[in-house]
Amino acid sequence: MRALCVVHDPTAGVGLIGAALREQGWQVDELPVVPAALAGTPNVDVSFPDSAGYDLLVPLGARWGAYEDAVIGRWLRPELRWLADAVAGGVAVFGICFGAQVLARALGGTVARSPQPEIGWVEVESAVPELIPAGPWFEWHFDRFTMPPGAVELARNAAAVQAFRIGRSMGVQFHPEVTTDIIRGWVDSDGQQVRDQGLDPADLLAEADQQAVAAKKRAELLVAAYLAQVFAP
Repeated sequence: MRALCVVHDPTAGVGLIGAALREQGWQVDELPVVPAALAGTPNVDVSFPDSAGYDLLVPLGARWGAYEDAVIGRWLRPELRWLADAVAGGVAVFGICFGAQVLARALGGTVARSPQPEIGWVEVESAVPELIPAGPWFEWHFDRFTMPPGAVELARNAAAVQAFRIGRSMGVQFHPEVTTDIIRGWVDSDGQQVRDQGLDPADLLAEADQQAVAAKKRAELLVAAYLAQVFAP
């Protein structure tokens, strides 16, 4: 089984989700969308491979909005079409944060700035705790989505829908992939966003260390339960 992780942001990575897929015996490929050298000029051309060559697509987070066509449209618009075509062709998609927002938009939902940004470790209200534990999950987002037609809400909190399922595909607003190193990279590049929310970056990193073992288990449970539902023989 082959998965393609779409890495939009050079400060991020596949983290715990990539590791959990590999532990399940999957081949995990990575597609870097905006390499580090181009992070300041993100509106680049990207060639997305034939989705039929993969069993699962995993679009990950990004530092841009899933509605910023003027800023990243040269690859965002093709990615929207690519994901819509993949879903129509029966390929499963597991979208994470920006990836969930792009999946929602590709299938007819909307994405916009949220009146309630979320940064830090957050509990969610899960309708299916055997698939999505209540958390805490790490969040770092300023936008939110409306679900596409036909989607089923799986989790939410006061700020936003936190997870949805549509057919064989699922999107989660939180970041199950994060490790302390990934969060440290975000803090190093965007720490002012944390301080603007009245938070201390050092506290985020300290809690990441405290959550490390449990976060790994939650990510593994999420991946295993999703794969069992979607790829059961």
